[in-house]
Amino acid sequence: MRLRVRVPATTANLGSGFDCVGMAFDWCDELTLETFDDGRLEVVVTGEGAGDVPLDERHLVVSSILLGLEAFGAARPGLRLTCHNTIPHSRGLGSSASAIVAGLAAAWGIARPGVDLDRAAITRLGTEVEGHPDNVGAAAWGGAILAWARDDRVSLVQLPLPGGFRAIVYVPDFECGTSEARAVLPETVARGDAVAQAITAAALPLALTVRPDLLFDATFDRLHQQYRAPLMPQSFDLMTGLRAVGVPAAISGAGPTVIAVGLPDQLAAAEGVAADGFAVHRLAPGGGVQLLA
Repeated sequence: MRLRVRVPATTANLGSGFDCVGMAFDWCDELTLETFDDGRLEVVVTGEGAGDVPLDERHLVVSSILLGLEAFGAARPGLRLTCHNTIPHSRGLGSSASAIVAGLAAAWGIARPGVDLDRAAITRLGTEVEGHPDNVGAAAWGGAILAWARDDRVSLVQLPLPGGFRAIVYVPDFECGTSEARAVLPETVARGDAVAQAITAAALPLALTVRPDLLFDATFDRLHQQYRAPLMPQSFDLMTGLRAVGVPAAISGAGPTVIAVGLPDQLAAAEGVAADGFAVHRLAPGGGVQLLA
């Protein structure tokens, strides 16, 4: 059997949607998986992560394939996995969630050949591994999503974006691990910050669907970005500079990538903001993981 998997880069939070709002882009990693009758395991990685990621069962795609095979009731075959990675690692663009979703989709292809992907099952299993359904849900379903997990159950709502919706992604040349970014967050926040976040988070799904004019206010955050600023001062300064000219901007995921979202007229002022030291990508919303035999 030979399978191909395409899985998108994602962003999470979009400012106020902390741990619950995600979005997929038209920017993908592509993987090829071949199965054999023997028990061999071969892993080849090109592009991002080449030379850094493990080439055995610790590889996140491989471990996710093995998890999926067990969950879907299939025996483990021999595997040759070839990954061509374009999504930057440890930059807040969902590379880990994308790897998990890609592995689970590949496992589905082995266990259920010819059957449409069970995206709900992939989202649930991926959330068990990754811990948060925002990036996993976006990678599995595509577009923009609102997702949450409770009592071993994942709920997900797709948010239909308006036509012409775009993103500008600013990727720096330094990394920031998610665990490090989470470690600096306080256990409690002031009541005023909690109230402000509740207001903007409630507005965010509306802003992403039927009221894009609310995006600037709805992407305002008081729970996480200010506390992570010392870890990524260049990113925080760029985000602040974009917002100073009215662009809806936020730290992408746990950072240090910065993202600006909206309709073309809302993003126009970004052209005048200096982004030295950042690689700039102009993206459109993308679809979810694809499994191609």
